[in-house]
This record gives sequence, structure tokens and C-alpha cells, in this order.
Amino acid sequence: MRKGKAYEERAVEYLKKKGYRILERNYRCRGGEVDVIALDGEEVVFVEVKGGRTEEFGHPAERFTKKKLKRILSCAWEFMEKRGFKGSFRVDLIVVFEGRVEHMRNVGIY
Repeated sequence: MRKGKAYEERAVEYLKKKGYRILERNYRCRGGEVDVIALDGEEVVFVEVKGGRTEEFGHPAERFTKKKLKRILSCAWEFMEKRGFKGSFRVDLIVVFEGRVEHMRNVGIY
């Protein structure tokens, strides 16, 4: 299993334990891809997963850029429209690093 996939698996396990319902994984749209789409209660959450074992290339969270957020938002709007979801949604970042899962909520809320 490639590393990125393993980090996504850890993130999905974490979200399920927190009571999230997973709707999609690796959702692709014209603008890019979203690693995980989940429901937190009634709120749709678009999750980017970053991982790493060392800080050789910096902390994984540092690789979450404005450009990536813009691509996720493009997919989010498309997903919400196609699925008929109304109301708010948010973008979260999950970092799997040094054996820990860190969940950063609301890195973008809309």
C-alpha cells in the first residue's frame, strides 16, 4: 500500500471513531480531488489528508496551500450541487505525522 493511501486509511478510521459518516473517498472533479468527504452531523466536511514520517521536507501541514484549498473548494461546490446538499460545509485538514493524527477543523468554512 502506498504511503498516501495508508495516511488516508488512518484518517478515515479516526473520523469514523469520532462519529463522522464517510460519503466519498478520492472524489474527483474538473478542478482536482478531495481525499475524503464526510458528514459531521448535518454538515458536509471536505477533508484533505497530509502525512509524513519526518520533517525532512517540513511538517506535512505546510504542504496545504491556498492553491490546494481553492481546488478543494471547486470540488466542494460541484459535489454540493450534484448531490443536492443545502447549507454550510467546511474544509478540514488531517495530518498523520510521527504516528499521531492531528485534526484541524475549519481550515475553510463556507
